[in-house]
Amino acid sequence: MGTFEKHVFVCTSGSTCPVDGDSQAVHARLKELVKEAGLKTTIRINNAGCMDQCGNGPMVVVYPENIWYCHVRVEDADAIFQEHLIGGRPVERLIYRPLQPGPNKVPREPKFEV
Repeated sequence: MGTFEKHVFVCTSGSTCPVDGDSQAVHARLKELVKEAGLKTTIRINNAGCMDQCGNGPMVVVYPENIWYCHVRVEDADAIFQEHLIGGRPVERLIYRPLQPGPNKVPREPKFEV
């Protein structure tokens, strides 16, 4: 077996991703799409631990492009698969941009005092 062309990580642990949008269902749908397309040796879908982006999840990261998606719902899995994994175009509306203001940036309290 060779190396995968795409490697996708879905946060399925932590305190928010599993409940904010059912990250297990997102993971399962992406795996299903890859299997149906016969791409199991080309695209790898993995569970991931907490990505420390609580409040922005479920998070999905696609490598080698290092594209982070936020607030991913199961219905978004098809767009990520078709547009990004197959078409090579990231799904702009889901891209996580932590340093830019907008609807995908959820302020959170620091975990420590300065």
